[in-house]
Amino acid sequence: MMALRPLARLARFRRDCRGSMVIETAIVAPVLVALALGGFEASRIVARDTELQSAAAEAAAIVRASTPDTAAKRTTIRSVIATSTGIPAENITVSEVYRCGVDTAYVTASSSCADPDTVTTYIRVNMSTSYTPEWTNYGIGSTLNYNVERTVLIG
Repeated sequence: MMALRPLARLARFRRDCRGSMVIETAIVAPVLVALALGGFEASRIVARDTELQSAAAEAAAIVRASTPDTAAKRTTIRSVIATSTGIPAENITVSEVYRCGVDTAYVTASSSCADPDTVTTYIRVNMSTSYTPEWTNYGIGSTLNYNVERTVLIG
């Protein structure tokens, strides 16, 4: 009879459901919070990339509308991009690059082309910035570096 009593107590404990919801919540809640924060950070990463691509498209449209053939005009484009993206102006370059004939490589000086009649001129807009997701504070991942470049034919 003595051995039956602990077995009966064990059976009664097994049927008792009080507190099971607390245990399930304690197991599942951290996972759900981590997924929610991860989704939030992932959406911020994608949003920043989209913002930078839009700024590059905006710069390309400005270049097509009014050829920035002077340093002052290129500085204006840098200012527009800096204002629309929040990137410091020193992280944005707007420069002329060239192609010689049918060569696909860009050069920084038109004088480096053998035949000056086959030189095509481009404006290259380059933006670089970084984003540090919140999860890096917990030892997961690292800072993301963005480098968006757009090259537009002007002549």
